[in-house]
Amino acid sequence: MRETQQQLEMAEELMQQLRSKATELLLREEWSESIQVYSQFINLCQHHINDYETTPDNLPKLHKSLCLALSNRAEARSRLRDYAQALKDCDEALKIESTHFKTLICKGKILLNLNRYSMALTCFRTAQLDPQANGSSVGLNGYLQKCKKLELMSKTGAFDMSEWVINGFRAKPPEPAEYIGGAVEMRKSGIRGRGLFATKNMEAGSLVLINKAVATERGILPGQDLDENAQLVMWKTFTEKVMDSVAKCSRTCGLISTLSSGEDEDGLEVPEINLFKPDSEHLIGYSNEKKLDASRVLSILDVNSIVEDSISSKVLGKNSDYYGVGLWVLASFINHSCIPNARRLHVGDYVIVHASRDVKAGEELTFAYFDVLNPLEKRNEMSKTWGFRCNCRRCKFEAELCSRQEGIGEIEMGFERGMDSGAAVYRLEEGMRKWKVKEKEKGYLRASFWAAYGSEKLMRSWGRRIPMMESVVDSIVEAVGSDERVLKMVVEKIKKGNGGSSVVEIERALKLGRGVYGKVMKKQAMKSLLGLGILEPSY
Repeated sequence: MRETQQQLEMAEELMQQLRSKATELLLREEWSESIQVYSQFINLCQHHINDYETTPDNLPKLHKSLCLALSNRAEARSRLRDYAQALKDCDEALKIESTHFKTLICKGKILLNLNRYSMALTCFRTAQLDPQANGSSVGLNGYLQKCKKLELMSKTGAFDMSEWVINGFRAKPPEPAEYIGGAVEMRKSGIRGRGLFATKNMEAGSLVLINKAVATERGILPGQDLDENAQLVMWKTFTEKVMDSVAKCSRTCGLISTLSSGEDEDGLEVPEINLFKPDSEHLIGYSNEKKLDASRVLSILDVNSIVEDSISSKVLGKNSDYYGVGLWVLASFINHSCIPNARRLHVGDYVIVHASRDVKAGEELTFAYFDVLNPLEKRNEMSKTWGFRCNCRRCKFEAELCSRQEGIGEIEMGFERGMDSGAAVYRLEEGMRKWKVKEKEKGYLRASFWAAYGSEKLMRSWGRRIPMMESVVDSIVEAVGSDERVLKMVVEKIKKGNGGSSVVEIERALKLGRGVYGKVMKKQAMKSLLGLGILEPSY
């Protein structure tokens, strides 16, 4: 009996030492080391709970110690973004004490990081019932309010960053919620593989989806040359982050496994769009069927990674100073077209996809993977670097026109050799009249020769012999969506008017702005962003 008592005392002393060491490591934010020590403590604690010689009087104390240790280990694991194991620890702790305040807060924060807003809200509301909540009311109320706001946003897509824009992007950007509205579905694409399609008509600027990155890597200033070594280091770090997320989270593994690795595009399964909603339980067991090895992950990243600052996107805030790459799973399903109808806005680790022009129900949503304000031959060269050839309506039309009309090739060649922009535009407009080109298709050709059209001086010098800038802009935007360069020319014209611009001109600029940036800010914020805040229209 005495020997047993001594063993118990020694065990309790060892447990006390482990608990003290683990707590010290946790406070010093040495997460990996604290996890190791907490694991030793938890194993020892569980052994004593299961030991038949442990007196009943000691069990409540052991259960309490075990619950707290599991909660603390969950906290450490969450700091290392090992959310799956952290949630398991939380659930084990809550089996011991279903209303354990610290564990409920920890679990709520993890679920919030995973964008599972409803489940996080349940945790915080349960924690609010605990007497300890009175001493932590400020922090808890903050989490509750944040959860309610994000949950509503995830259902409505009502994201507004007006204040951040008006304040010049100072301070931290507003955090959006992941959002997939009812206006989009996934199905087989006539372009390639799978694609996203509009299920109803959408105006330019309408929100399509908000998607959080699996991982991002930034750090190379765009003004610097991206030498091969710097790119390799950046890519290596990025792929390691993705692999880490795949290893730690079965849901992430399941989501990434839905992406193409570049092989058998047409034979791939079309996943349900609900699969990609944060609160979806559809992925349970999915990743077990489709294990991802390093080779397959790298192939998937080669095909699906997105560069933040590209021709079809805009980066806002401090990240605009850096070159960044990331993986946004749902946005990766959007195919290319030379008549794109969607653009991206990058805010923090989120991508916000919106319509860049009016979109009809049933139309596939597409990005411009490269600069589509170029002639057909140049676009064909750029598409080769992406490993495909575009066969959109515009490319087919221009290829057929070039085969019938030598004049279009002569204009392109002449412009490349230094032909006066005005002369190139005049010859193109005359040619389109002669060839009886329809209005929609005029927009295709004007977009192809945007470099010639994009001069206000040209418009003034050639006068009525060429179309007015407004009609050119409208036809280009209707054909290929809003473009930052087109918007810039319209805004510069308004500014040179020194307040003499009409309401119609300012509204045209604002509509173009919504096509470039989306409907994520109020009119005054858009005016501020475009530099039109102090201008008053003439009536």
